[in-house]
Amino acid sequence: MAVKAMGWAHSFPVSGGVRAGREWVRGHVESLPWTAEEPETVESIVLAVSELLTNAHVHANSDAHLILTWDGDCLHVSVHDEDPTLPRRREPGEGEVSGRGVSIVSALADTWGMKCGRHGKTVTACFRPAHPAHTDEAD
Repeated sequence: MAVKAMGWAHSFPVSGGVRAGREWVRGHVESLPWTAEEPETVESIVLAVSELLTNAHVHANSDAHLILTWDGDCLHVSVHDEDPTLPRRREPGEGEVSGRGVSIVSALADTWGMKCGRHGKTVTACFRPAHPAHTDEAD
C-alpha cells in the first residue's frame, strides 16, 4: 500500500511572523477534509503554531521555518529555528506574560518532541483528528 501525504512549508521572519504564521496555517489546515467537523482541533493547531513561532522568534531570535504534513492520521507541525538550545518547561509566576509555550503545546498536541541538529532545533507536534475523513481514492 502506498503512503499518501500532503504538506506545506513556509518561513516566517522574526518581525511580524507569528500573525502571518497563524493565518497561513489556518488557510492550509482548513483545506483538509476533516476540519469543518473539528473546529476545536483547528484552533488547537493554530494556537500551538503561534506558541512555537513565538518561541523561535523570542528565545532563538531566529526566523522560523514551518512545515505542515498531513499523513492521513496525524497533522505534523514542525518548527525549526537556528538555536540548538532545547526549550524547557517553566513554571512562570503569577502575572508573568511568558514561560507557558511548552506547557501549552504539550497540552494541545497528541504527541510532541524536539530534536537538535548542527544548525538549530526542530520542535514537532502531532494532532490527530477524532474522525479524519477517508481521503484515499479507489485504485
